[in-house]
Amino acid sequence: MAFKVGFVSLGCPKNQLDTEVMLHEVAEAGYQITPDETEADVIIINTCAFIESAKKESIDNILDIAWLKKHKKLRGIIVTGCLSERYREEIFKEIPEVDAVLGVGSIHHIVEAVNAVLTKKGKKSARFFSCDPNDTVKLGGDRILTTPEYAAYLKIAEGCDNRCTYCAIPGIRGKFRSRPMEDIVAEAKDMESLGVKELTIVAQDITRYGQDLYGSYKLAELLHKITEATSIPWIRLLYCYPDKITDELVAEIRDNPRILKYIDLPMQHISDSVLKRMNRHGGSALIRETVQKLRREIPGIVIRTTFITGFPGETDEDFNELCAFVKENRFERVGVFTYSQEEDTPAAAMPDQIDEQVKQDRMDVLMREQMAISAELNRAMVGKTITVLCEDFDPVSEAHFGRSAADAPDIDGKIFFRAKHRIAPGTFVQVHVDEIVDYDLYGTAVVVPEA
Repeated sequence: MAFKVGFVSLGCPKNQLDTEVMLHEVAEAGYQITPDETEADVIIINTCAFIESAKKESIDNILDIAWLKKHKKLRGIIVTGCLSERYREEIFKEIPEVDAVLGVGSIHHIVEAVNAVLTKKGKKSARFFSCDPNDTVKLGGDRILTTPEYAAYLKIAEGCDNRCTYCAIPGIRGKFRSRPMEDIVAEAKDMESLGVKELTIVAQDITRYGQDLYGSYKLAELLHKITEATSIPWIRLLYCYPDKITDELVAEIRDNPRILKYIDLPMQHISDSVLKRMNRHGGSALIRETVQKLRREIPGIVIRTTFITGFPGETDEDFNELCAFVKENRFERVGVFTYSQEEDTPAAAMPDQIDEQVKQDRMDVLMREQMAISAELNRAMVGKTITVLCEDFDPVSEAHFGRSAADAPDIDGKIFFRAKHRIAPGTFVQVHVDEIVDYDLYGTAVVVPEA
């Protein structure tokens, strides 16, 4: 009987993609994948360590799994991902139940690690498979989707060269490395063959794509090639940077009907003094110009962004400028985070660190401003008919739910709607918006494909 391997995947979609590759390689090696952790012989925990709360979640999960070694059949624990890349020695020292750790560039060694854990004899096996920072050939790979069959993520690059002073990612995932264009297009075709209707393009910075391989930004060309090679209806863009929004990219989003008019554009702040200390490329004038260009050139575009409150040295004046910027631009989607003082980052050693309560208070104020904007924007949707990708049926409310082009998976809101018959997940439906409840839209299916 085959040994059983369980997985725990934490963190961002980029981490989830790595988990999917490891799932495939473990299954191909003959191991049985189990969703029941109590039945597993080995459990692989793919961790996140971006900010303090993510590190805590990762450690809590490892400790929970460690309990199974004493009370169930579990023989081995393998920790992968950002936490293991950043704290591999500390993991072995502080959590002796862990048998092996793999860095973020070492996912293709997962079968080797599982074999090592299961065959260790006598003395504890403690192994680390190092990451080659120049590895571009193996950035992708066959995978088992953990997303619903109609939606998938597609990672086009690894690492980051932006060097924002608050961010530990360059030290964890290495320098920016683009995947070859032909590999990405081939994977997009594979996703189409699996029935994917929505393909979300991800990387730490997708707008930098191609600069290292081809000498210039090639995201627009890549998107064009993906839509030429496939018929996937929805292609969504996550994690673009304001200083790299080229005219070619704007034109491709505007003119290509299958590229969703949705862009995730982290801005982090608008005060020039804060942006400079953050080492964000381009100041407030560039950010404002980029927002105006997107609004002007792509009517109806949905801009999602994120901001950080309480960055070292942020004054009341800086924060008030940020609040005014949010009020003025009325972004459709906003996430706000308090600054996390991450060790081994330049910002961690900066003077004028902000009190935790002040960070939280400022976040609350900014979120209240955005909540009022979101409510107004949602009210403006009542009476309109929109395209919704059905995700499932909720038996409690007796309504289907799904997402519009304005809503990214696992990030944004849902649209709930009633229909005359049950609709299969992955079906596109025309929904008339009747009302809003809290921050969700409620409506009625008015055009439904034949069952």
